[in-house]
Order: sequence, then structure tokens, then C-alpha cells
Amino acid sequence: MPDAAPSLPATPNRESLFQRLLSGVERAGNALPHPATLFVLLSFLVILASAAAAGLGLEVRHPATGQPVAAVNLVSVEGVQRILTEVVRNFLAYPPLGISLACLMGIGLAEHSGLLGAALRWVVLSAPRRWVTPMVVFASVMSNAGSEVGYVLLIPLAAALYHALGRHPLLGLAASFAGVSGGYSANLLIGSVDVLLAGLTQAAAQIVEPNRQVHATANFYFMFVSTFVITAAGTWVTERVVAPRLGDYGGTSVRSELTPLSDQERRGLLAAAASLVLLTVVVLVGLLPDDGFLVNRAARTFAQSAFMSGLATFIFLFGLVPGLAYGFAAGTLRNDHDVVDGMVATMKSMASFIVLAFFASQFIAYFTWTNLGIITAVSGAQFIEHLGIRDRPMVLMVAVVIFAALVNLAISSASAKWALLAPVFIPMFLLLGYSPELVQGAFRVGDSVTNIITPLMSYFPLILTFAQKYAPSAGVGTMIALMLPYSLAFAVVWVVQLLAWIALDLPMGPDAPLRN
Repeated sequence: MPDAAPSLPATPNRESLFQRLLSGVERAGNALPHPATLFVLLSFLVILASAAAAGLGLEVRHPATGQPVAAVNLVSVEGVQRILTEVVRNFLAYPPLGISLACLMGIGLAEHSGLLGAALRWVVLSAPRRWVTPMVVFASVMSNAGSEVGYVLLIPLAAALYHALGRHPLLGLAASFAGVSGGYSANLLIGSVDVLLAGLTQAAAQIVEPNRQVHATANFYFMFVSTFVITAAGTWVTERVVAPRLGDYGGTSVRSELTPLSDQERRGLLAAAASLVLLTVVVLVGLLPDDGFLVNRAARTFAQSAFMSGLATFIFLFGLVPGLAYGFAAGTLRNDHDVVDGMVATMKSMASFIVLAFFASQFIAYFTWTNLGIITAVSGAQFIEHLGIRDRPMVLMVAVVIFAALVNLAISSASAKWALLAPVFIPMFLLLGYSPELVQGAFRVGDSVTNIITPLMSYFPLILTFAQKYAPSAGVGTMIALMLPYSLAFAVVWVVQLLAWIALDLPMGPDAPLRN
């Protein structure tokens, strides 16, 4: 058994009260309809709300274009026709659907061939077990440099790892989900999200200062330190709060035994490692030279390279090729039928996610069509703008964090929210003397901490599907109760870090002071 963290020594009554609160959240959440039904009900609610909002004449001015944006009534001939004719388009356009299915075909083959099981056993048998949780949280935070790879790869792997260790698999799932999604903005590297958000921030800043430049490194110092803060907080919550609540695993999912690797498995791992090295060399040959086959000739940046644009394809290949190499070297795959069977087995396990994705995609489409998201975001931003607290940066930035966290419960895409909020927040705070880099950093804190507790987050149905592999009765309430301690802890430590940053007047990144 792994080294267990000691139980909290103090305030057992308070801990008991908190655990009862989480149990109440779980019961209330699980009393909700099936997630698919919930998205159906939310879709009808949006349709009715669109009619009410249009009837009241709700309208805001889009901060980027200056054009009026009014609520669109879906209870109309045009609205009904659009609902009926774009069902399939909504489903196929649902962002996680294609990415998840494509990635998991390759990853599923790696699992079917035995590669993941053997690799997990090698890691567990080689590493001190007390370092497993910080290693999982840290790796999950770092996965954000590769966009959505953490959602489809690390989270199920972490659950399987903890199961192999004899611990509750949902504990590993929660630790990894917290790092991937709750710590979305923290990293030691500059990733695609940094480039994307900086571009939106620069465009918003140029409304006031036409020559203002905002770089992808705008929040690098702050996010570098955040990586270790979130890793520490995630580890503490996992071992001290979530692990005692979950207890021992009593489910029926088969546990992989931690037996020493056989000669065939070692041969398979060597073949898989060689294939990984070969694939990596191919990618580097395509990226590093100026005329590399993965370089974008129009925009020679890593974020806009063919590698990043086709990241789902590379995740598929980095699962498929090592899986094939391991399987044929270890003797677990013998022909093409075995290969296809491995992919089919993975797709069978994704059936419930596909159903959820169908209904979730309709809800997200309706919410976008009605303009209710834009109206809510802009109205809230204008409310903060008129609070009249010009010379209190800590209060202002905490307000940005809270507002971003609340909006994140309804609009989960960071780029979509910032595209709406940046043209309001950035010019406003620039005129007050605060740098765009500081405002962007505060937004990113709020954007991250509530990712893990909103069912409207695009990957939430996928994570729920992973959880139901080990706990078939798990519902929305189970996931929210599981992740709420992380959300609260991350909010507290990240806000404290932000306030300390402001108090010490530290730059957010290279050439990124707090004051304009």
C-alpha cells in the first residue's frame, strides 16, 4: 500500500461539517436528472429565456465592434427553423467530440496492447510512492502547454495509476483533473493559450494605445510561480481532504497487479521507447529548420505551426505508433485484426460520452445564438466598471478574479470570455493606470479556478465518463463534490499570491510591470 498522508490533527468538528457539506452537494447534484437530460432541460430554459430577453428588449454594445448586440428570440419561425436544421452541424462542431475520439483511438490501442499498463507498473515500481500525488498534479499542470492533451490522456492515466497502487481511482482522476483544468493557466512553459490571450489583450489595449504591444510572456513570471503553488495546494487537498472522504475503493473495476515486468514486457517497452524517440525526431525535424515541413510559412511561430494546429493527430500518432511497437514486440498484437479490435474496444467505452456530447452541443449552440452569453458578460463588466474604486488595485483585481470565475460557470472557453471582456477591462484599467498584463493575469486566475466545478465546461462530460468506469453511479453531483475542495483551495492560494504580487510590486512577466 502507498504511504498514506496523516489525517488532519485539528478541528475534527469543522472537518466533519465540511465533509457533510460535500455530501450534501453530492446528494443535491446527483438528485438532478441524468446529465444528458440536464442539457435538454437547459436547452429549453435558454430558448424560453431568449424569448423573455428579446421581449424586454435587452441589448448591449459589443465592446470590440461598438455594434449593438440584442437578445435573439428562438421562439420564432426563424429560431425554430434554425434549431431544426442545425442539429447535426451543432453535434459535429462540438469541440471535444472529434478531438477526444481521435486521440482516444490511438491511446486506446496503447492501452489494449498493454503498453500503458506496463508503463504504469514501471513508474510505480521505480518511483517513491509518496511522490506520486505531487508528480501527477505537476504533470497535469504542465500538460496545459499542449492544449487539451491532459484531458484526454493524463486524467484517465492517473485514475488507472492510483487503481494499480491500490488507492481509489477517483482520487487519481481528481488530482489530475484539478491540475489540468483548475490549474489551467499555470505552467513553466509558454503555451498556445499564452499566445492566444496575449493577442486578444494587445488588440484591446490598442483601443486606447494604438502602438501598445503585449507579448506571450506577459504573465510568465506569475504563472511560473503559480505552477508550484497549485502543485502544493493540489497535493494537500488530494491527501488531506479528498482521500479521507473517498476511503478505500470498493468497486468492481479490475485492478492491474503490480507484478515485476516480464522479459516480453521489457522488450515491448524498449520498442515503444524507440518509436517515441523516432516520432519526436520527426517532429523536431519538421519544426526546428526554417523550411521544416511543420512550419507555418505565413506565421513562423510555434503556436501557429502545423504541429499545434494538428495536435490531435499527433496525440493519436503518439498513442498508435508506440502501442503498435509495444504490441508486436511483446506479442500482445499479432495482426491487423487485433489492432482494430483495440480501437473498437475504446470506442465502445465512449458511447455514453457521445450521447452526452449530442445534447451538450445543442445547448451550447443555443446559448451562443441567443447572445445571452455576450449580454451577461458585458453587463457584468459594466457593473464592475461603475463601482468607483479607482485607486484600490487589490480590490479591483479581486473583483476581476471573482467576475471571471462566475462568468466561467456559464462560458467555459477562456478565449471566448476574454474576447468579450478584454475590450471592456483592458481599456478601462489602462485609463486607470493599470497594465494590461496585470488585468490579464487576474482574469486567468478567475478563469481557471471554477473550470472543475461547472458541468458546462466542454470536457466535463468526458471526465464524468472516465469516472463512471470506476463508479457507474457517479453523476454531476459526485464530480462537483469531488472537485469543490480543489476549486476553493486554488481560489484562496491564487488570490493570496496575486495580492502578494501587487503588494510587492512584482512584474507579471518580462517587461510587464503592474502599472502602466
